[in-house]
Amino acid sequence: MSQNKAFESPYPGAKSAWFMVALLTIAYVFSYIDRYILSLLIEPIKADMDLSDEQIGLILGPAFGFLYVFAALPIGWMVDRSRRTWIVGVGVTIWSFATAVSGMVSNFWHLFCARMMVGLGEATLSPSAMSMIGDSFPPEKRGKPISVYVAALSIGGSLASLIGAGVLVWAKTADKISLPFFGELAAWQLTFLAVGLPGLVLGLIFFFLKEPPRRPQVVEDIDVKGNGVGDALRYVANNWAVYLGFISLACVMVVIAYSHFFLPSTFERTWGWAAEKYAFVNGSILLVVGPITVVTTGYLSDKWMQAGVEDAALRLLIIGFLIMLPAGSLTMFMPTPELAYAVLTISNIGIAIVSTTAITALLVITPSQIRGQITALYYMVLGLTGSFLGSTSVGTLSTRIFGEENIRHAMAAVPVLYGVIPLLLIPITMKLYRAQLARISAAAE
Repeated sequence: MSQNKAFESPYPGAKSAWFMVALLTIAYVFSYIDRYILSLLIEPIKADMDLSDEQIGLILGPAFGFLYVFAALPIGWMVDRSRRTWIVGVGVTIWSFATAVSGMVSNFWHLFCARMMVGLGEATLSPSAMSMIGDSFPPEKRGKPISVYVAALSIGGSLASLIGAGVLVWAKTADKISLPFFGELAAWQLTFLAVGLPGLVLGLIFFFLKEPPRRPQVVEDIDVKGNGVGDALRYVANNWAVYLGFISLACVMVVIAYSHFFLPSTFERTWGWAAEKYAFVNGSILLVVGPITVVTTGYLSDKWMQAGVEDAALRLLIIGFLIMLPAGSLTMFMPTPELAYAVLTISNIGIAIVSTTAITALLVITPSQIRGQITALYYMVLGLTGSFLGSTSVGTLSTRIFGEENIRHAMAAVPVLYGVIPLLLIPITMKLYRAQLARISAAAE
């Protein structure tokens, strides 16, 4: 019997496992609201602080991504050793407080620093969540809980849109408001307070959540002797080609997703939709389409794996990529805002499929004792590419190349610039991934 079959302790009960998934999903919703809300407030913030698109791109991207990326590996190391529920509790508290502080700033650098702390807090969540989900569900049943967790991106984005729409409508009919302890606030400042402060209560709950037991997994011929940083890095180095292949597809997804932070401004400047109208339409449609897409994707992933399709997650990932890439660029050349948003919705479906299946594909080929660190590395790479290439590319292309009145051309360029090479390498990616799966299956027998 191979070593990985020696650990026969049962997984946690379904009720406790799904309760944990529910709380993690709520935390992910809060994190994405805190991350996304800034994109709806670009125009009033630009006006109050006299900022350019390029500066906004830096706040949306590198400011958030710097600590999100470079804290990922140390946090992953802690996830593989320490109490993961407490790590999440600390992270939720940090990003919620930093979001609220974002409403108190008055210049570019203050907002930049506040967004850095939001990134630091959010870096704790997904490595901890994927590690706990991996220890709570067997491989053939992970698709659904992961898809529920990932659905938080759509739910968080839609709720942020609807909240932002309401605030923007109110801002056009109200003067600044005065609050005790805070003084006189503009609508965008009040928005940061409103979405940030409730997270402090959520963070407290995680300190009382039961931790699922860890499940050691060592596979002969693909063994990992320990759970240190060196073990994780050696495993990635020994299998760099297979990781590089499918993660590059996820990187393109996150670059496009980060570029979407400029969509409210793009619809306003290109087709005349006010930011609040875009936010209302986006929130209403995303609240329905997003969760349906990710839950259906998770269901299909589990069904295909149970039917013997071991690379089900990768197949779905590629399908999502082929939907996302062309639709992302074509959106910007539609003649009307309604048609543009219809094509954008198709692209968002592809994004949701990729975001759901990429992490599932990662867990299939990752030993559990280094899962926190490998997941952290995964989100580190995604955070690096998304934060430093997504909104930053749009801002720079808009300000320096196309002109800020032609921002849609900058938006259309991003999928082409970053997606063509991974698209051409898909056949090699599939071959390498399937070979790794075959190696794992052979070693486990």
